Amino acid sequence: MKKRLALITLISLIMIFIFPMFAWAAEEGIDTGDTAWVIISTALVFLMIPGIALFYGGMVRQKNVLNTMMMSFICLGVVTILWLVYGYSLAFGPDISKFIGDLSYFGLKGVGLEPTGTIPHQLFVVFQMMFAVLTPALITGAIVERMRFPAFLLFLVLWTTLVYDPICHWVWGGGWLMELGALDFAGGTVVHISSGISALVAALVLGRRKGYGTERMVPHNIPYVVLGAALLWFGWFGFNSGSALAANGLAASVFINTQLATGAALMSWVMAEWLRHGKPTMLGAASGAIAGLVAITPACAFVTPMGSLAIGLVAGILCYFTVSYVKVKMGYDDSLDVFGIHGVGGMWGALATGLFSVAEGAEGLFYGNAAQLGIQAVSVAATIVFASVATFVILKVVGAITRLRVDDEAEILGLDVNEHSERAYSV
Repeated sequence: MKKRLALITLISLIMIFIFPMFAWAAEEGIDTGDTAWVIISTALVFLMIPGIALFYGGMVRQKNVLNTMMMSFICLGVVTILWLVYGYSLAFGPDISKFIGDLSYFGLKGVGLEPTGTIPHQLFVVFQMMFAVLTPALITGAIVERMRFPAFLLFLVLWTTLVYDPICHWVWGGGWLMELGALDFAGGTVVHISSGISALVAALVLGRRKGYGTERMVPHNIPYVVLGAALLWFGWFGFNSGSALAANGLAASVFINTQLATGAALMSWVMAEWLRHGKPTMLGAASGAIAGLVAITPACAFVTPMGSLAIGLVAGILCYFTVSYVKVKMGYDDSLDVFGIHGVGGMWGALATGLFSVAEGAEGLFYGNAAQLGIQAVSVAATIVFASVATFVILKVVGAITRLRVDDEAEILGLDVNEHSERAYSV
């Protein structure tokens, strides 16, 4: 009995004094507060994908709502797997010629709980994964109601691999735009310009929807749009503030800048619409908020609150003008205004960073450093050229393998029934 008690005591002492040493060694360099914040931020960015599904789903006609939502939702499956297998490695792996990462992290080889900054490496992987999932989901708003689902799946794989991963590496993974000094804190260039310009190219390649310009194609469910916009706004605090990768003063500054710019853009869009049409709309308010969120994304860590306010005010008016005037004059069918909001809003945000930045060593034009505006312009131009050319080629390749667009009969019937054998509503 005494021997048994002695053995139990010895084991207890080992557990009390030895195991914590191993636990400390495993967590050395990792801050629990920062880790908790980035876990929460990752979940917030995840929430943006169903937010996009609702936002876009409410804006299409009733016969296409499920197909529209499915295009966003499927990205959670496809891009998650791509990111695990090779996407993270291409974006953040050791640099090759300042253009792309190598395959050192293929299958997340060697990626464990070692610290990246003050958070576990695997947490950084999944946080960045959510950005990779969200970006192609944004493109879908330009091609809904007419693109075949199998063609979209192939496009999704190729675009994520050949467009998103390289641009992500350029800006955040040690590539040439990072070396140049381009500022993009949370994805104005990587996410919004790349998706916005690709959406415009896709809309042009696919052509207009049947009846576009002659039939009314109004949103079938504005409450869906509002709910989606609310989820996006909520999730965007993780998108922007979470990019600080720490629970610190920078994250707090980013948070307030995000809110200010979004509120300002909401108001400027609504006022522009009110002045032009005599009445404000709920759709306009939701669209203005998204425009502000897009525009502040690259600048949110580098500008003052007043700079954020200015960026938001201009974003609302600029994106409203693009959607209500430029799109009409040019005649392209960007179904849900992805280019007008994400493309134009992202371009303005990236350039505005070069105007309003107060970051030490990277001040903007208004603070005496014209060179930063030039650097921002280079990043915008490079992203536009690369994304547009690559997207055009990808669509042509996909079109050579499988038909891009549904036939007229399927388009009239609706893609919910034709592509998925489902209906959103029973009556």
